[in-house]
Amino acid sequence: MKKNKKTIQPVSGTKVPRFAGPSTFARLPELRDVDECDIAIVGIPFDAGTSYRPGARFGPQGIRQASRHLRTNYHPNYDSEPFVELQVADAGDIACNPFNIDEAIKQIEKGAFDLLNKVEGIISMGGDHTIAFPLLKAVNRINKGPVALVHFDAHLDTWDTYFGAPYTHGTPFRRAREENLFMDDASMHVGIRGPLYSRNDLKNDESFGFKIIHCDEFQSQGIDKIVERIRTRVGNNPLYLSIDIDVLDPAFAPGTGTPEVAGMTTREIVNVIRGLSGLNLISADVVEVSPAYDHAEVTSLAAATIIYELTNLFTKKKL
Repeated sequence: MKKNKKTIQPVSGTKVPRFAGPSTFARLPELRDVDECDIAIVGIPFDAGTSYRPGARFGPQGIRQASRHLRTNYHPNYDSEPFVELQVADAGDIACNPFNIDEAIKQIEKGAFDLLNKVEGIISMGGDHTIAFPLLKAVNRINKGPVALVHFDAHLDTWDTYFGAPYTHGTPFRRAREENLFMDDASMHVGIRGPLYSRNDLKNDESFGFKIIHCDEFQSQGIDKIVERIRTRVGNNPLYLSIDIDVLDPAFAPGTGTPEVAGMTTREIVNVIRGLSGLNLISADVVEVSPAYDHAEVTSLAAATIIYELTNLFTKKKL
């Protein structure tokens, strides 16, 4: 990534009101309109792997709409101007078969791989969490090996099958483990909480190499300690962040398919993300936004804000 080059920036909110103008994420240019691109933001409107409330296929559309609200010129917490320092563009959506999960997974992997051959990193907007599996496959092909995985979620997502189906939003990291897509000594879950199907769920998850930061630990340890644990675990390894919006408490993210009470606040998650500044982030996803269950766009706005935070992390990568 070449910082401080001349970039095509979002439409200015001081010239065109934020409720008007392009419908891209944060009113960024489309990928086809830039000569070179560092970071692409791409939608994956797929929710055929959902086990409870559907609707995450409309997540990319909802996040883009809420992102109009963002002021993106300068982020004081990072002292960065992300869209000046890096060329960021909206790559549209990866089209995938809503009736055939096996085919959709292949389409998502191909779409992400093709995109990663054009840009340095991608931030994917789901869609349900099934998409994390093909995204990790594409990232591994580019990285030529496994990556550190930090997974923010209320749920483990390492179950084997659901009603006999191997590909669902509750199984992506079980499939990823089977294909050695993440480093078992540098990966972890953050925000896990609530009852499980079996006491063996935690034992199985540990055998896959994950460490867990339970949501209750935010109260007992605080954000600084949580950040320290994540940074120590990840080290200098290439990092993939997978963020399920249901890691947030339903008070902050009601618009999701499988909400769990007693979750993180938006303040906690943005401050944890800010604490990861300087790590070797290579790509990320934000998933499970289901606008039909949202109120006043609070979930979509939370997701859009998280994505904007992630673009700032890319400016702080140690080159």
